[in-house]
Amino acid sequence: MTITLDSLQPALSVRQVLTLERVLAGEPEVVAGASHLDRPVRWVHVAEAADVGVMLTGGEMVLTTGVLLAGDEDKQAEYVRSLHRAEAAAVVLGLGRAFPAAPDVMRRAAERCGLPMVVLHRPFPFAELTEEVQSRLVRRKFAAVSLSEAVRTELTALITAGAPLQRLLDEVARHSGCPVVVTNLAHRVLGTAGERPAVDDVLRDWERIARQAGGTEGDGWIRAELGGRGERWGRIVLCGYRGDTATGRLLADRAAEALVLHRMLGGGAACSWEEQSAQSLLTDLVSGVVPARQLLPRARAAGLPVNRRTFVPLVVRDGDPARLERLLRLLGLPGLVAELADGATAVLLSLPRDQDAGALAAHFATRLRTETGPDHTVVAAAEPRAAWDDVPTGLREAQHVADAVADSSTVLDLPPVVRLKDVHLRGLVRLLRDDPHVQSFAERELDGLLRDTDEDLLSVLRTYLATGRNKSRTAQLHHVSRPALYRRLESIQVRLGVDLDDFEQAASVHIALLAHDAQQQ
Repeated sequence: MTITLDSLQPALSVRQVLTLERVLAGEPEVVAGASHLDRPVRWVHVAEAADVGVMLTGGEMVLTTGVLLAGDEDKQAEYVRSLHRAEAAAVVLGLGRAFPAAPDVMRRAAERCGLPMVVLHRPFPFAELTEEVQSRLVRRKFAAVSLSEAVRTELTALITAGAPLQRLLDEVARHSGCPVVVTNLAHRVLGTAGERPAVDDVLRDWERIARQAGGTEGDGWIRAELGGRGERWGRIVLCGYRGDTATGRLLADRAAEALVLHRMLGGGAACSWEEQSAQSLLTDLVSGVVPARQLLPRARAAGLPVNRRTFVPLVVRDGDPARLERLLRLLGLPGLVAELADGATAVLLSLPRDQDAGALAAHFATRLRTETGPDHTVVAAAEPRAAWDDVPTGLREAQHVADAVADSSTVLDLPPVVRLKDVHLRGLVRLLRDDPHVQSFAERELDGLLRDTDEDLLSVLRTYLATGRNKSRTAQLHHVSRPALYRRLESIQVRLGVDLDDFEQAASVHIALLAHDAQQQ
C-alpha cells in the first residue's frame, strides 16, 4: 500500500478550533450545523467572493466578514452552497459593519446543507486565527510524519530480528493505546494485543463488533486491509482508538504494511497465524495459568462454537497439525488444533450436544490411523466435557494419557482412542509422577541400580517386569542365553535387596521403575 504525506495530515475538528483561546476571545456562537462540529479542519482560508468554492479543495474552515455579500441575499445563499459543494469544514462570519447579526438567509442555507456556521460577536483579527490553526496543523503533521517513521522503523527492526506476530502486535498496541485485533476475511481472530481486560471486552462481543468494524469507521474503530497483488486475506483493527482519526489510520496502515511484510518474509500463509492463535489459546488452557472463563472470549473469537456444546479434549502423538486440520475440515468437525511440546498435538473438538461425542472421536481417530498407519499415531482422549470450565482438566488428562503410551511399541495393542482406563497402572503413575513422595519412593526402591547407572541391568529389569516375569521371553528379547539372564537377574536382586519371585516385592519395584521412567520424559 502507498501512504502519501497528504494522507498523514491530522486535522483539528471544528469543535476543537472553537475551544482555542484566541477564538474564544471573539465570543464564537454556532448558529447552524451544530451537529456537525466534529468535522475535521484541514486548513484555514479567508475568502469573500460568492464563488469561493472554486478556490477550495475540501476540509477548509472559511473566514469571512461578508463585506461583498451584504445586501444581496442570493449571493449570501450561493456563498454557503458553494462552500457545501466544495466540502468545506465550516464557515466563520465576523460580525461588524456588513452584518451586525447572523443573516437569516445564510443561517438557513447552512442548516439545510449541514454546514457548521459560526459568528464572532467581538472584532477578531482573522490573521491570528489563521496563524494559530495553521501552526497547530503543521505541528500535528510533523508529529504524524515522525510517528509514521518511528513506527515503521521499530516494526521493520522487529521483523528483521525474526520477531513473532505477537511481538509486532504488542508494539502497535503500545503506540495506539487501544486493543488491536487481526482477523482473516471471515472475521476469525488470528491475534490480539493490548491491555488484557480491554481486549477481553472487545472479544466478548466480537461477532457484532466485527460486522461494525467491517463497515464505516467511527468511534475510534479504524481498520486496514491485509493483502497484496490484488488479493486480500485479512485486516487489522484498532478498537476504540482515542486519538484523531488521521493518526489512527496512519498507525493502522503502518501496522498493515509490517504484517504483510512479516508474512512474506516468513514464507507462510495466513493459516499459520491461525495456528499460532490456536496454539496460544490451547497452551493457556492446558497450563491453567489463565482461568478458563477468561479464555472463553478468545475461543469464541477464534471461531470455536462454545454455546451449548460438548467439548472433547484430545492429544495426538506424532500427528502433523496440518494433517489434523485437514481431517477436521474433511469430517466437518469444529475444533482447534495446536502443537504442544515433545511431539504432541492438542485437538479440542466442539460438538453439538445431541451428537455422540465418543463415536465421533473414535471415527476421527480411526481415519487418522488409517492415513498414517496404526504404529505411528496415538490418539489420547479425556471424557467429554459439557462445561467450558472443565476443558483445561480434560486437556491435561488427555496429555497424561498420551504420555503414558509414549512408547510406540504399545500402540498396536491399544484402541483407536486411548483413555485413562486403557493405560491402567502406567497411567496412574504418569499422573502422579511429579509428586515428591512418588519421586522419593522411586529413588529409594531403585537406588542400588541408579547409583551405578547400569542401563543394561535397568533395561533387563524393565523387560522382565513388562513381560510378567517371563524369563524365556526376556532372554529372547535381549538376545542372551537363559543362564546369562539368570546371572543378571541375580545381580539385580542383590543390588536392590529384593526377591523378584515375591509378587509384592516385584510389584513395588515395577511401580518404582514406571515412576522413574515417567520422570525422565
